[in-house]
Amino acid sequence: MAEKKQDEPGGLIARNRRARFNYTILEKLEAGISLLGTEVKSCRERNVDLAAAFARIDKGQVVLCDLHIKPYECGHQFNHEPRRERRLLLHKREIAKLFGKVTIKGRTLVPLSMYFNRRGKIKVELAVCQGKHVSDKRETLRREEADKETRREIVRSRRR
Repeated sequence: MAEKKQDEPGGLIARNRRARFNYTILEKLEAGISLLGTEVKSCRERNVDLAAAFARIDKGQVVLCDLHIKPYECGHQFNHEPRRERRLLLHKREIAKLFGKVTIKGRTLVPLSMYFNRRGKIKVELAVCQGKHVSDKRETLRREEADKETRREIVRSRRR
């Protein structure tokens, strides 16, 4: 199978794998992101870390905070700041809808993934999430382990 090109449309840039474990996802949506030139080049090289990232609504705009985009190696003096706040591109109605959902205590906006869409634009999959308690996390682990065990049993029964 041929390997995907780095800047091929539809390619995944980064995924926040811990978000699905630490949060209960209530709603997902796609948002554009405002980036500088060196940030786009660094994204094409997949030098992005979403692990600590979160979004907040500030003065009627959705801002992505703590998203780490490694400085572009050939950028030199024109390079960007790695952890600067980046504006997400959403319609006013979408922002108002998100604001209503996030104002409820315990809910937050978390980026799940960052990818190139079919037209080659960088998009962020954003989710309205609620934090899980430790017991919920343990339950998730038990459920995943049970699913793995059932899949193993199915494979074993097919081999016989």
